[in-house]
Amino acid sequence: MQLYNTLSAKERAALIEEAGQDRLTISFYQYAHIGNPEIFRNHLFITWNELDVLGRIYVAHEGINAQLSIPAENFEAFKVHLDSVSFLENVRLNIAIEQDNLSFLKLKVKVRKKIVADGLNDHSFDVTDKGIHVGAEQFNELLEDPDTILVDMRNHYESEIGHFKNAITPDVDTFRASLDIIEKDLKDHKEDKKLVMYCTGGIRCEKASAYYKHKGFKQVYQLEGGIIDYARQVENKNLENKFLGKNFVFDHRRSERISDDVIAQCHQCGKACDTHVNCANEACHLLFIQCEECGSKMDNCCSDPCKEVNALPFEEQKKLRKGKGASNKIFKKGRSEVLKFKQ
Repeated sequence: MQLYNTLSAKERAALIEEAGQDRLTISFYQYAHIGNPEIFRNHLFITWNELDVLGRIYVAHEGINAQLSIPAENFEAFKVHLDSVSFLENVRLNIAIEQDNLSFLKLKVKVRKKIVADGLNDHSFDVTDKGIHVGAEQFNELLEDPDTILVDMRNHYESEIGHFKNAITPDVDTFRASLDIIEKDLKDHKEDKKLVMYCTGGIRCEKASAYYKHKGFKQVYQLEGGIIDYARQVENKNLENKFLGKNFVFDHRRSERISDDVIAQCHQCGKACDTHVNCANEACHLLFIQCEECGSKMDNCCSDPCKEVNALPFEEQKKLRKGKGASNKIFKKGRSEVLKFKQ
């Protein structure tokens, strides 16, 4: 019985191209109490592998977090399976604004300690005791309220290319880092202000809203479905779009454009740009913003040393990497001394 992916990304990409089928990129999450995540994980893999699902799915005792793609013709069968799982029946599915058949190239279903790494050892709060969910229309109304404090619960490299007008955008690398910072900065407004939060699809705000209620905030709201569903509602209901720029996404697309505003800059030359790339040097793989001109000049690398390594024959590059762990630049997400114009 196959319980793990057996094809490389390159092999899978070739099969997708050969099949010529349209695929849907979807994300969803659900907090729930899962008794045996390992058994549930295996059940999902077996079922979804047969439906040609690809993606990155995390399962934990606290629930499930899924980002995936599926052939459009298998969507109904996929939905039937979700509805057969008691806590996933009628779960909200965030369907990507911009589709790409190659958004995911492997099926990875992993058991994790938590579906959102929060760094918390506080087990006294109930993650299901969440804040008030609001749709795009009510969210826009809250943004006009002078008693509202709007907080972006994403990381610096996400908010850098796109965020809501007048939002507080913590300069953090991880979700766990933002929780205490936000509480400290807003501690004087637990009673008198409306704390309104948003993130990509809602999963981080779901946990954050429960955490801040536990910490004494009286008026806690979160954007239902996150930026992804907000953009869909704005279009379908002809609402004012208060989001500026792009929404960062965690697949091969890297982002979806929500408005025409370009609010970031190339990290190498300072030109207006909001295109994330990974350094072409596999030993580096740094995520950063690079314009087309710098990409051409630097051979898609973040620095001259990486450009030199990337120009070497592949076997030479492998020898240089042999015995070395992954560069910590992979996790710096744009924070590197080689990037002159990183804000």
